[in-house]
Amino acid sequence: MAIREQNLEAIAPVLATFSISQTASVDDLKDANIGQAVSLTASNTVGPAGAGDSVIGKLISLTLTDNDDGARLATVQIGGVCHMAITTTYPTVGDRIVGGAGGTVKQAPTTTVGAGADIGRGIVLAVNGTTDCVLYLN
Repeated sequence: MAIREQNLEAIAPVLATFSISQTASVDDLKDANIGQAVSLTASNTVGPAGAGDSVIGKLISLTLTDNDDGARLATVQIGGVCHMAITTTYPTVGDRIVGGAGGTVKQAPTTTVGAGADIGRGIVLAVNGTTDCVLYLN
């Protein structure tokens, strides 16, 4: 009997709906951003995760079309297990993550004591070379 392949992403994903941040009345998230890391930008509003930003989750879907600026909503996976693209400094198993460049994530920096010091999120469960990681968003 063969060993069954693990499908951790099917384990209880937690999804939430957010408004989308805008720049000059244009939504900051488009269909091309689906699958990328996002961050909170204001109350109940998300945008692309920038380098070093605290990551709220992974963009799963957007309502309407790219031409519907201001009317779209974002569905974001905020809990459970997911794959996310990685960049340098590449995380290793057991690390926490922060935003990287272009919708990726990277290893969270060493934290210091103080308000807002620990911006790292999740626990890296597996790493696929320099391509992506499996992340538990807890």
